[in-house]
Amino acid sequence: MPEISQGLAAFREAVAEAEKLIANPPFDATDVEMAEGWDYLAGSIRSAIQAAFDYDLEHPVLVNPTHQYSRQGLDNPDTIYFHAYLTEGGSYLVSGKRGTTTDLSFQIMDGTYSSDGAPNTLAAFDDRELDVQEDGTFEWRFGPELGLKKGSNLIIREVSNDWTEERGTLRIQRLDTAGVPRGPFSTETSAKRFATAAKLLTGRIQTWFTFPEWFTYKEPVNTLTVPKSTPGGLASQFSSIGHYSLEDDQAMIVTVPVCDAAPYQAIQIGSRWYVSTDYEHHQTSLTAAQSVADPDGKFRYVISERNPGVANWLELCGHPQGVTMLRWQRLARDLTAEDGPTVEVVPFSEVQRRLPYDQQITPDQYTARIEARQVGIARRMIS
Repeated sequence: MPEISQGLAAFREAVAEAEKLIANPPFDATDVEMAEGWDYLAGSIRSAIQAAFDYDLEHPVLVNPTHQYSRQGLDNPDTIYFHAYLTEGGSYLVSGKRGTTTDLSFQIMDGTYSSDGAPNTLAAFDDRELDVQEDGTFEWRFGPELGLKKGSNLIIREVSNDWTEERGTLRIQRLDTAGVPRGPFSTETSAKRFATAAKLLTGRIQTWFTFPEWFTYKEPVNTLTVPKSTPGGLASQFSSIGHYSLEDDQAMIVTVPVCDAAPYQAIQIGSRWYVSTDYEHHQTSLTAAQSVADPDGKFRYVISERNPGVANWLELCGHPQGVTMLRWQRLARDLTAEDGPTVEVVPFSEVQRRLPYDQQITPDQYTARIEARQVGIARRMIS
């Protein structure tokens, strides 16, 4: 069976190449970062296999390729991601029942992100543009009129401001092949899928080494940008990005107004692998619902390795350098610089004095916060 041998050989070679990429990242990795790098590699292998073997243009399915065990592209801790491949000439039905999550958005791109650039967006909107029935059900039909081609893909993002919100249900069906049985498995098909997984694996790692260089690391260290529409065509999302470098005896205070025009508002820390850090067992991200707002209508976040004993602490978890991102979604208006964050790096010993309002919490209260995060992630039940 030469076909399968060739496919498996291609995948083995890709794993070896990916191992070299992780072992020699474009930054000086700490021991913590290298340990996470191998976890990142495992998640990337898992995602590449999933994408290749769930790939079915005749009968597409929604897969969840990005989660706490398979991180990529500064993944949002508050988002459940769904993905399906599309093709030219196909007609599709996306249907479901709306949950209580804050935002549900849809995007179709004519390709995938790569180290060469970002694909074009063919459609992008949120569920406010759908005819959602009283019972929460909805349908969206689309096809060749969008300019679909082989390699086009659908991304659905379900976003929670409060991790106790209930997920909805989602399904995709290709209408012009409905009722047509899937063909039998063949060695040739499996061989092609292993070869596809090989390309996806190395391409994914190279892409997310390159992507932050375009948008994040060109900014001065320990700053955050003015909010602007997020690159990549996301509907109704603005973001502010930056990267930090902090000593153990330093802290960064990020101050940002509470945005009444954004039902979803959040901040997160990411590693130099350009992925989320452990948001399940540590407070490395906070939504507006999880944050404490000060009486003057502002959130003040303290980013540091050491615990300052305040509610809005973002843990560095052994990452003295990394990336920071703020998101606003389901916006009722465009944001301006007045809606954006300000940044101040201070000695850790000065944190309490620099905060104008009391945010102090007890160790037991912080433990309760972490337990709530663990429960919130477990309730998703997707991995």
